Amino acid sequence: MRWKVFRNSQGPQPGRLLRWVAGLGLLSGTQCGPGHAPAASDPSHYVSYQVNPRRQTLRLYWQDERGQQLRSIRRLREWLASRGQRLLFATNGGMYKAGNVPLGLLQQQGVVRTPLDTAQGVGNFYLQPNGVFYLTAGGQPGIVPTAAFPGVPDVRYATQSGPLLVLNGRVHPAFQPHSTNLHIRNGVGILPNGNALFAMSKEKVSFHDFATYFQRQGCQTALYLDGFVSRTYLPEQHWVQTDGDFGVIIGVTEPAR
Repeated sequence: MRWKVFRNSQGPQPGRLLRWVAGLGLLSGTQCGPGHAPAASDPSHYVSYQVNPRRQTLRLYWQDERGQQLRSIRRLREWLASRGQRLLFATNGGMYKAGNVPLGLLQQQGVVRTPLDTAQGVGNFYLQPNGVFYLTAGGQPGIVPTAAFPGVPDVRYATQSGPLLVLNGRVHPAFQPHSTNLHIRNGVGILPNGNALFAMSKEKVSFHDFATYFQRQGCQTALYLDGFVSRTYLPEQHWVQTDGDFGVIIGVTEPAR
């Protein structure tokens, strides 16, 4: 999605945010208990897909071989089919600027296509800390705050977005449980088994409920990707959305049979 302003019915609380960030180094061992979450955090409210990139082919897409932007899941599926690949799963992979240019970092096959954005600004992307979802050469997925990304070795694919939903098992403190800021949302988290968990809400949800969903799945880290423009393609779960007008698209493929 293009530029968006973060709005919350009760607003972010800077004091809580500063305490959250300051305490992160003490929370690395925190685990997520089941607790009591709002109904909108229940798994039935989400279409989700767990990916093991060490065994599955997970890639970030933006342009075809001629430099033409793919933009929609339908176009990506057709383009992959022409190259002998079948699309198993796809979702939009982050926010974008005018002309469908990714907002922040996009790295493909080890090449930086658009640079890391460390600026201050307004909108969801700039609600700190934001972060980067990445995939290493060995197929290990990860999510780190933007400031920590330059120290991550052997990155092959990466996309930047924000804000972080969960970090060290803690929900972002700017998110309020009873917020009326409701939208369709999609994001990605890292599960305890090292796999990536992609999820999109089937109905409008708050940031707090969305983050709590990832927390309850056991994700120590999770990253918001985008809002009401979000789409997911997952035929095995009978969820097929092939429209959209995106920058980065995340896709999982297998050789066509």
